[in-house]
Amino acid sequence: MANILVVGPHPDDQELGMGGTIARLADQGHSILVLDMTDGCPTPVGDRETRLREAAAALEALQPGAGKPAIRRHLLDLPNRRVQHSLEARHLVAGQIRAHQASIVFCPHPLDAHPDHIATTRIVEDARFDAKLTRQPMPGDLGKPPIYPKWFIYYYCTHLRRVPDPTFIMDVSGYEAKRRAAIGAYRTQFELNPAAKGVLDRLEAGVTFMGSRIGTAAGEPFFTHEPLGIRGFSDLAL
Repeated sequence: MANILVVGPHPDDQELGMGGTIARLADQGHSILVLDMTDGCPTPVGDRETRLREAAAALEALQPGAGKPAIRRHLLDLPNRRVQHSLEARHLVAGQIRAHQASIVFCPHPLDAHPDHIATTRIVEDARFDAKLTRQPMPGDLGKPPIYPKWFIYYYCTHLRRVPDPTFIMDVSGYEAKRRAAIGAYRTQFELNPAAKGVLDRLEAGVTFMGSRIGTAAGEPFFTHEPLGIRGFSDLAL
């Protein structure tokens, strides 16, 4: 089983982009750490305490069945709306990569309109390299050894009106309800936010469409710069 790190600029980005995938991978027995760069506040509706409660509820909705490693969540607490690509931020993320000994890292697709998203992706890309540096302690690394995550994958939570151009799509059929419950836990961002009217329906339509591209009921798109290695076609959605 793999150790997987899923990084998001704000609580809800990971669930929006790959909630079904997180639930599916957790059910397969992988160890997953969800890392929030900020608390998402200030925000048009809600406050810090509410956002943190919603993030905890969203995580609970994605948890696997008994006997599987629980999904964990950690907050770096960088300033929302002011995330900057800096050495300090890189080392904070590198410390979490080491602490979790992550061999797979997910972060937002680099094409975006939100400065926090763009900065987060740059930070995580560089943190992947920083995490392998020898004789270089990283904050929060728990004394774990340097590691270079083998797989680096981008998920889509963009603020641009663009059509995803995935290199692969994860079949999340059977995990639609968990994904929906996790996103729905962020009531201040969707149900209670007039500006978000219709967003959840459009997200559902997107998951259905992506699933149709691989012949399944639901799918979530991903992008990689590096080729994925496979040992056969038994796991492909055909």
